[in-house]
Amino acid sequence: MTSVIGVDLGGTKVAVARLRGSELGESTLRPTDRRGPDELVAQLVEMIDEAREDDLAAVGIGVPSLVEFATGRVISSVNIPLADVPLRAVLGDQVGVPVFVDNDATVAALAEAHDEQLRLVAHDLVMLTIGTGVGGGIVLGGRIYRGSTGGAGELGHTIIGLPLEDSVPEPGQFPQRGSLEALAAGRALDALAARAARAEPSSALGRLSSEHGKVLGADAVEAAREGDEVARAAVELWARRLGIGIANAINIFDPDEVVVGGGAAAAGELLLEPAAAVARGYLLAGQASQTRIRLARHGARAGVLGAALLAAHELEAPVHRPTLEVSQ
Repeated sequence: MTSVIGVDLGGTKVAVARLRGSELGESTLRPTDRRGPDELVAQLVEMIDEAREDDLAAVGIGVPSLVEFATGRVISSVNIPLADVPLRAVLGDQVGVPVFVDNDATVAALAEAHDEQLRLVAHDLVMLTIGTGVGGGIVLGGRIYRGSTGGAGELGHTIIGLPLEDSVPEPGQFPQRGSLEALAAGRALDALAARAARAEPSSALGRLSSEHGKVLGADAVEAAREGDEVARAAVELWARRLGIGIANAINIFDPDEVVVGGGAAAAGELLLEPAAAVARGYLLAGQASQTRIRLARHGARAGVLGAALLAAHELEAPVHRPTLEVSQ
């Protein structure tokens, strides 16, 4: 039985682990070398070489970027210095085995379609990763769905709330006003917590703001868990906004599961219960009882596991798509 290696490349850290069969080894973690593309590629090669064994068959890598999957070229990237780098070819030449490159949220969705024993349990799945922003990934028929340019799954940019009675607002910078990312990302909860602290200075959030000069979304979640009603109301509004985004995903894709991951998943049922309740109220008749809405099961290892599964899947049954010219 051969092995594959998964690489989860983030803006702050790199995780590398080896997958053999259904056994994922311990991850090696290092801070991301962001000095430039050459330095970052060298770091990836070094970490892969440390994790590899003689039977290494392929490497999968998830990156926080828009990727042209057919060539493995990073089209655009914000937090890592890989824009316009043909990462599949560059890395493959140096490690000597096939390399497959995809978006990090996309490979996390692939991981979440598998259970703890790595059995495929959700053939159709949508994942929302809620952190500083909102990312997403889509699995259809047990395989990653990428769209024509590799940009499928950018569910954070769907619009969940805009005043449209008299006109359509002019678009602005991303995240657009009224988008799921603008209204339900971690930064949105930060803003809701700060607003609640100003409105109710005697609340737990108000006292924290007075003591420390600011409050964050994590403070609101903690205060809500401890029974503060002002904090609970802020968290619930955040969750209900997410529920509209979940409803949109279900109405479009009719998946087996919608999975919520990222840092927001730490809020647990404080997030999931109101989000799911709102989502089910906006679904077409018959869908409400079919799609399971849940928190991510694989946690921090979803990225590296999904990258390894990507490599394994592509070795078994590669997807052939034409290379597309993407306008910059």
